[in-house]
Amino acid sequence: MEQTLRQAALQALACKNSVEKVRLVLAIDESLPIGGEAEFSPGVGRPDKPELVHPARVPTRKVSQPVGRGMLLHSLAHIEFNAINLALDLLVRFSSMPDQFYLDWLKVAKEEAYHHTLLCNRMMSYALNYGDYPAHDGLWQMAEKTKHSLLARLALVPRLLEARGLDVSPAIREKLAAAGDMDSAEVLDIILRDEIGHVAIGNRWFNEVCNNEQRDPIEAFEHCLREYTAPQPRSPFNFKARAQAGFSEEELAWLMQVELEQSAQ
Repeated sequence: MEQTLRQAALQALACKNSVEKVRLVLAIDESLPIGGEAEFSPGVGRPDKPELVHPARVPTRKVSQPVGRGMLLHSLAHIEFNAINLALDLLVRFSSMPDQFYLDWLKVAKEEAYHHTLLCNRMMSYALNYGDYPAHDGLWQMAEKTKHSLLARLALVPRLLEARGLDVSPAIREKLAAAGDMDSAEVLDIILRDEIGHVAIGNRWFNEVCNNEQRDPIEAFEHCLREYTAPQPRSPFNFKARAQAGFSEEELAWLMQVELEQSAQ
């Protein structure tokens, strides 16, 4: 029997070796039949390292120092590794969506795999490998909290946590450039470009689900923030990138109000 696209995604999701996971993701053929209900794995596959710790215990140093740049690149590589699993989980977990939903998230998974590889390659210039430092698990914890609701998953992962990357990426890029690591800065340029597209995909399907459920997108987003005790969006916001990623004028106005309230505190 021919393997389906969702079965191939499940195989990649369950893979524990990060290099092999990337290979499996990039090898998935978009022309495969999508498949129906996927047989879900007992857990997400990830390597024994990095050790997962509380965010406060993730080591950091000044980016002006080589060790600090290496730590930063390691943290970014870990975010991209989690992003691979998040896209695959969307593919596998949520059924009865249009075929384009699964093709969109496969595209995201492949680009996240590319980003992870780019960052791992840059880490090698600092004599580092993925897993050499501890990392935190905030992105995947949100995936676990929202595993029973597609609406909540789309609201709180691509539209909240991944959109945060649009806000902070330019400043990180400038720090790397100021430290003389233009190769890593150029990798950040690639990632920001692609992440705008990923958040746009999240926005598209969030709005689709809201429309199907006859819910206002802003009200639905605020409800998810409360229901799942998610962190509030934090200013400053990259309004240009967020507009490119499909946030509506009403949503951008809502974020401007959030920014004003936070600046007044």
